[in-house]
Amino acid sequence: MKSIILGLALLCSFAAAIEKARFDNYRVYSLNVETVEQLMELKKLDGNSDGFEFWKLADVGREADLMVPPHKFADFEELATELKISYYLKIHNVQALIDNENPRTRSVEFDWTSYYTLDEINEWLDVQLATYPEILTSFVVGESFQNRTIRGVKLAHNEENPTIFIEANIHAREWITSATATWFLNQLLTSTDPAIQNLAQNINWYIVPVFNVDGFAYSHEVNRLWRKTRYPHAHICYGTDANRNFGFQWNTIGASSNPCSETFAGPRAWSEPETEQLAEYLRGLSSEIKIYLSFHSYGQYLLFPYGHTGEHVENYDDLYEIGNKTVEAIAVRDGTAYRYGPSSTVLYETSGTSVDFAYDEFGIKLAYTFEFRDRGTYGFVLPANQIIPNGLEILDGLIAMVAESQLRGLL
Repeated sequence: MKSIILGLALLCSFAAAIEKARFDNYRVYSLNVETVEQLMELKKLDGNSDGFEFWKLADVGREADLMVPPHKFADFEELATELKISYYLKIHNVQALIDNENPRTRSVEFDWTSYYTLDEINEWLDVQLATYPEILTSFVVGESFQNRTIRGVKLAHNEENPTIFIEANIHAREWITSATATWFLNQLLTSTDPAIQNLAQNINWYIVPVFNVDGFAYSHEVNRLWRKTRYPHAHICYGTDANRNFGFQWNTIGASSNPCSETFAGPRAWSEPETEQLAEYLRGLSSEIKIYLSFHSYGQYLLFPYGHTGEHVENYDDLYEIGNKTVEAIAVRDGTAYRYGPSSTVLYETSGTSVDFAYDEFGIKLAYTFEFRDRGTYGFVLPANQIIPNGLEILDGLIAMVAESQLRGLL
């Protein structure tokens, strides 16, 4: 009898441990950060135990998006008043967005009308590999901390073609990134549009749909808003921001040493097996890669190096003009406006990022970060009915990016 009772207790404890996090009546406020003092005081909220969470912590002169739990509404308003920060309510109830994000009924086919789990994405990749064995091959970046395989696929009609590398979902909660990566791959495989066929036939594509596999699984199973990896660096606060963990300018600016922060850089560069293994994989491929792309959300930005300094890189003009053509093409279809430029000046300062590392370490001189839709109406919880519209405009942008890069003799 005791063993049965103990077993039931353990089952109940396990069930409680994996109960999904809820964000009922959590709000997201947009704050106008106008002074260094305001910014410094706001940064003190990052990684504390009060339930505040920055969806976007911008620099002076830009907006910051802060999620506030219901029991902290009064504290937030008092702080904003004290610091003379103007703000407005952007999202009334985060849980309502989560509840409505994904359709309750799915079609049998993988059709990008819903967001899919890691297992479902891997199953779809297996089907494509079996369907297109002449042009599609599988590769493995490595294994995650929780022993999940970090998978990628290579699409190549001609091994002599230049290479573009795409990494998506380095931040777990940014589901639109893996959805867009898989939708784009499907277009390369199936479209009869000459412009898309040109991309497929004359570029070799390496695509990693889900890089942060542990965090992505956790965001589906436990906490929709989980961002980091799942390595237990601290007893209470798990994970590292993988996009602050690369060994270029590691933890110099725009990152945190606090394990509870969403931008925790890790106890050291390369502390995460995922980032270390991606670097090693890229090392063997770097001489082939002409463009490196990292897919993120949200904010509608196209960013290029560097994140740690406002000084222009040597090929700034090429990066800027290619970026200009890309965002112009993105805007044509639905009028979606992207801002573009160096990440340090257009968005905020960062260090230890994959794009800056690829640019500096391997000399991949066309390296960009996409921050997809939207500008905060839904934030990280972009409804599934925007997957295809987002994919279409990003496809338009990539067609223009490739064309301009070729025109400049860089691809």
